[in-house]
Amino acid sequence: MKTLLVTGGIGSGKSAVCSLLEERGIPVYDSDSAAKRLYDTDPDLVRDLEALFGTPLRQADGRFDRRKLAGLLFSDPEKLAALEAVVHPAVLRDFQAWRSRQQAPFVVIESAIALEKPLFDAAYDAVLLVTAPDAMRLERACRRDGSEPAAVLARMRRQHFDLSRVDAVVNNDLDMATLRHRTDIAIKILSLQLLPTA
Repeated sequence: MKTLLVTGGIGSGKSAVCSLLEERGIPVYDSDSAAKRLYDTDPDLVRDLEALFGTPLRQADGRFDRRKLAGLLFSDPEKLAALEAVVHPAVLRDFQAWRSRQQAPFVVIESAIALEKPLFDAAYDAVLLVTAPDAMRLERACRRDGSEPAAVLARMRRQHFDLSRVDAVVNNDLDMATLRHRTDIAIKILSLQLLPTA
């Protein structure tokens, strides 16, 4: 089954585009939500992380301790890279299992990082990039997450997208009706790559 990667920076509107695709009956796998779910449901993943960091990462009730993990990662890019080397393969395996259960012309994986991670290269067949002006993205992300502008700007600076690997772009700078129209146009363009030919 063919897969469309929907990607874009923080506050660009990836989730809004994916919601519009779900309205059309296209199954969407949200990789961020999946990673959070796997922390709570995949004991092998938690054991691997505990072995990696050399410390328990479960609370007294057995639930995954996200706050402790965040403290271990704070301002340490090497530890973050080590975490990703364990979590990203788990997400990819989960996505592949999910995709195998779908009945649709194609599926979508929503991810801000997959385009820049070679591990995911074989997981998708086309790329849709969602964009918006930086000021708009900053305002959206701060409002949605309650984050400080400096923290959002730091995340924005770390995100890069190779436009040479993008098959279609949707600019999310106006209202929902415009976004719907632009998404429909993009899917029509991408359907040549995603839909089976007779």
